[in-house]
Amino acid sequence: MNLISSEIPGLVWGYRFLPGESRCLRIATDSSIDALMEGEGWVWLHLALSDARTPALIERITTLPQSALSTLTSHDTQAAVTVSDDMVYGTLVDFERTFDAETKTIGWLHFAVTEKIIITTRLHPLRSIDRVKVAVEKNARCARPIDLFEMMVVEFQRTLISLVLELTEDLNVIEDDVYGEAGHNHQPRLAPLRRTAVRLHRHLRTLLALLRRAGTSEEDEVPPGFIDVAERLSDRLESVDRDVFALQERARLLHEEIDSKLSSETNRHLYILSLMTAFLLPPTLVTGFFGMNTSSLPFAGGAHGTLLAGLFILLSMGLAWTILRRIGIL
Repeated sequence: MNLISSEIPGLVWGYRFLPGESRCLRIATDSSIDALMEGEGWVWLHLALSDARTPALIERITTLPQSALSTLTSHDTQAAVTVSDDMVYGTLVDFERTFDAETKTIGWLHFAVTEKIIITTRLHPLRSIDRVKVAVEKNARCARPIDLFEMMVVEFQRTLISLVLELTEDLNVIEDDVYGEAGHNHQPRLAPLRRTAVRLHRHLRTLLALLRRAGTSEEDEVPPGFIDVAERLSDRLESVDRDVFALQERARLLHEEIDSKLSSETNRHLYILSLMTAFLLPPTLVTGFFGMNTSSLPFAGGAHGTLLAGLFILLSMGLAWTILRRIGIL
């Protein structure tokens, strides 16, 4: 990441796509802004919002409307797609990654697509966008910026499929433990899995609704080729959303099963506690009676008073047991 360049601050990477070429050219970090905007083809700039100079750079190199500029420089955590006559901009959901590992933390990619440039911004490194970078370096098969936008969403779908498989394996392990003989409680492990599935399903439904609404627009109301892209992306995201929803339902049913087992175990403990209370209440009354410091207490002057009091305790426990058997508690 270039955080010290006075020309293009916050630049993570940039590529120029030439018409008719199957490869793209990497934009040097020491290039000037004037050189950046000149030349044939179109440009992809990926910028880091962690650099405070990034908003000023975007305003300098583009003539985007204020709403698009606000989207590119915001920290929104909601999926959004806005379409106008000559551009598409919004926020896409993705997954963050660290320098040495991929995570399941949801991240956000802000984008703006015109006929000559596509700008993407993010706060933290993201899985899918890095894979798109690797793909275009191998084969720049994107003829238009809108094709690169489609490629980003498709790569997110692939990332989401791999994540669903990971979550499914985790859920299988939890299910085996819960439905096994031991019947372990794995609610702490299940909670983050359910939270991830619920959030993904919510954001996917939002993105699908936005793409479908944009896909029903007239040809002259959207950028060229966007309707076809929106239809293809809707079909792709719909299939993976069904997988996410199925995972969410499995996690919900498993959570209910764990709650049911916990309730059964709690009820069993309360049942045992109630029986112990019922058995010990009569002996407690007997010992309380003989423990009173009053005159003429039975067996106080005899040689076998303690033994007789103990017999009364056993008789009271037997009577309690008989009563509980008669009324069907035991």
